[in-house]
Amino acid sequence: MNAESTSQVTPPIDPGARIGHVHLKVAALERALDFYCGVLGFRLMQRFGDQAAFISAGGYHHHIGLNTWESRGGGPPPPGTTGLYHVAILYPTRAALADALRRLTAAGVRLTGSADHGVSEALYLDDPDGNGVELYRDRPEAEWPRDSAGNIAMFTKALDLRSLLREGVSPV
Repeated sequence: MNAESTSQVTPPIDPGARIGHVHLKVAALERALDFYCGVLGFRLMQRFGDQAAFISAGGYHHHIGLNTWESRGGGPPPPGTTGLYHVAILYPTRAALADALRRLTAAGVRLTGSADHGVSEALYLDDPDGNGVELYRDRPEAEWPRDSAGNIAMFTKALDLRSLLREGVSPV
């Protein structure tokens, strides 16, 4: 079913709907907290022993839940299976995304990719449990590429990481 036929069959979701949080199965809670809080900078909001933790940006009850309820000591799912492709974390500005890249670099976290999609700029990596993570920022809608009919025309091009790293850094 294409997008046009789907929208004709089913009314669209309320435009105010948002994705509020994601829960990730992890093998070791401390290791996950070291990554999400220690590297990315999320804050621990609540913890349930060594089984679960809820973390956020800005004091929200939680953006990410981390739990070992079904995964303690487990490994990532094998390639070729279904599951979460990645969780995407939206940064409010290019400078904030640059700060995330500097944090990853300082922690020795390897990117699995990066891209300029026209509508956004994105960094891709895996967390310590092999969960895909996208860190991205949206461009203002007025800057989104469009085709001659006015439809969004996303693309995938190389992201200039050096330019990104210069963002938000004061000249000496």
